[in-house]
Amino acid sequence: MTGFARTKSVALVGLDGHVVDVEADIGQSLPAFSIIGLPDQAVNESRERIRAAARNAGIKLPARKITVNLSPATLPKRGSHFDVAVVMAVLTAHGAIRAASDTVYLAELGLDGSLRPVRGVLPAVHAAVLHGHSTVVVARENYEEARLVSGAEVTAVSHLAELLVMHGADPQLLNRVPGGSKSPDGCTDTAENTEAPDLRDVVGQIEGRQALEIAAAGGHHLMMVGPPGAGKTMLAERLPGILPDLDDHQSLEVTSIHSLRGDSRCSELIRRPPLQAPHHSITTPALCGGGSGIPRPGAISLAHRGVLFLDEAPEFERRVLDTLRQPLESGTVTIARSQNVSRYPAKFQLVLAANPCPCGQAEGVGNRCTCTAHQRHRYFNKLSGPLIDRVDLQLRVPAVTYHELNSARGEPPEDSASVAERVGAARAAQRERLARYGLQLNSDVPGSLLRKALSPERHTVQSLKKAMDNHTLTARGYIRVLRVAWTLADLAGAGSPSSEHVQLALFFKTTVTS
Repeated sequence: MTGFARTKSVALVGLDGHVVDVEADIGQSLPAFSIIGLPDQAVNESRERIRAAARNAGIKLPARKITVNLSPATLPKRGSHFDVAVVMAVLTAHGAIRAASDTVYLAELGLDGSLRPVRGVLPAVHAAVLHGHSTVVVARENYEEARLVSGAEVTAVSHLAELLVMHGADPQLLNRVPGGSKSPDGCTDTAENTEAPDLRDVVGQIEGRQALEIAAAGGHHLMMVGPPGAGKTMLAERLPGILPDLDDHQSLEVTSIHSLRGDSRCSELIRRPPLQAPHHSITTPALCGGGSGIPRPGAISLAHRGVLFLDEAPEFERRVLDTLRQPLESGTVTIARSQNVSRYPAKFQLVLAANPCPCGQAEGVGNRCTCTAHQRHRYFNKLSGPLIDRVDLQLRVPAVTYHELNSARGEPPEDSASVAERVGAARAAQRERLARYGLQLNSDVPGSLLRKALSPERHTVQSLKKAMDNHTLTARGYIRVLRVAWTLADLAGAGSPSSEHVQLALFFKTTVTS
């Protein structure tokens, strides 16, 4: 018996999904099973998984030449999620079932016929719906994630026999399903629901709290230098808590990245800005993304729409730190391979924390510091000038004094909710002002606008002119100071930056490097 049938699946290149036609042809030749269309090893190995799964589901593959083509043939196909689409196409071509040609299948097969969950279901389903294919079949464990996509008609299946019966096979095949059919309501989110750290836990650090609020209000990058125990990590960990919730589009982006990474199964969209704090031993592929085949997203993409915190920043390898420069400007990371180019969103707020020297005791009179001048220079030389120039806010975080620590017993410090309210009001002012330019945050405003339509009064920027004449401020730094000045004006409810706002923004830009 000969025949032809077609089903569909999705190939992911980065976060971009491409609908793939899975074509099956059964010929008259001697038994063989070949898959063409640039499959990787995981796809090629699916032949053995499919044979065993079909047999254990109650229908054997035909003893004929089976050819499966994954179209478009020029697009690399990677991953085990093509398994179900292939077996459904083959059995439809064989005449054993009647599968719809426009249904998208996204699941791996076990040898016993069970459907197993795969990574990247959320972006794959989203791509299918965008291309007009709303009917999707996934493994039961991926059901909650797949149904997050608006417009998707998701069917969750635990065993291949269930799927075959749905498409016209003998209902007696259900006897092969271990434990019978289960409801998809049992799917749960594996993410931990922990309470976010609150700013009320931070004692003292008036300038640090102010810098954190400015960073949150305008989406600015931040660097803190201070001795161990001063509270740099505490401040950085509380930045996501004063950022506003993500909107629907941002939530879908962030959740899709985490789905593709495969760290957990999401039962709801991620609404809070994420925090990534990698160890200083991290490699470039782990930070920016990489790996064999199609690269997986790295820490900077997992921090998309949130915060990337690099504690002990000078301990990171310089070449690793310098890879941040391009994503900080473009908001994306591009990873080139011989057969494809993957792009992941990477619009994050960078927070750097560093000690004043390798031993950390160079603050104040510095009489406890044991570091030589060469050691201090080598320590901070890991942070290149171009990288530091991209950081809008820089401040020194002094050690908390005994008086500050004990004065906290009276009126408690301001909590994150109060600061977040001011941050939300400042961001609303930015959206209203920048809507005509298609922007939302001061950190996104290009220099051309800040020099023309959004340029402050000439007399308010005299301090910047002097700093540039003294070569303590670069042209890029000039633009970044103006962005912070606009954020200070928004926090104060002013219509435009004053000279005081510009001077404070300049202070935060040059206090560490001066």
